Parts: sequence; structure tokens; C-alpha cells
Amino acid sequence: MTSKQRAYLRSLSNKLEPILHAGKGGISDAMIRQADDALTARELIKGKALETAPATAREIAEEIAAAVNAEVVQVVGRTFVLFRQKEKDSQIKLPR
Repeated sequence: MTSKQRAYLRSLSNKLEPILHAGKGGISDAMIRQADDALTARELIKGKALETAPATAREIAEEIAAAVNAEVVQVVGRTFVLFRQKEKDSQIKLPR
């Protein structure tokens, strides 16, 4: 992913609310399924690592991204953004 594409996805993620919340339990199978379903429906999602989470937001984002075959777009503080483009009928057109 190029820096231009990453910047475009960051701009799209500004208006999103976090839908994934990692707390003291860390990352569960249910959270992985939720992330996978959300990425299938939306392509771009935002998540948050709560203060009680056993890992940093970067570690959580990378673990979820690896599990659902997505890319980490951005990690700022405790918030992270993930992206997985659909094979067909993608709603998000990335710049070249």
C-alpha cells in the first residue's frame, strides 16, 4: 500500500466510530469473527484498545489484521484502523 493510498484511507476513517473494543480479555475468537464480518461489509473499520487491554493498540491491530488478512492503516494512541478490500464490487476506490 502506498503512502497516498494510506492517507486516503485515513481521511475516510476520520468520520468512523470504533466498532471493535479490546479490553482486559484481549483478543477473543468472537472479536476476530466480528472484525472479519465488519471488514466484509464495510472494508474499513476502526477499533480501540481500552486502558485495561493487555497489549498496545499496535500489537492488537497487527494481531487482528493478521488473523483476518487485512492491513493496518493507522494507529494513533489507543485507536487503530484496519482495511481489507473486497475482491469484487469494492466500495472504496484507492488512488494509484
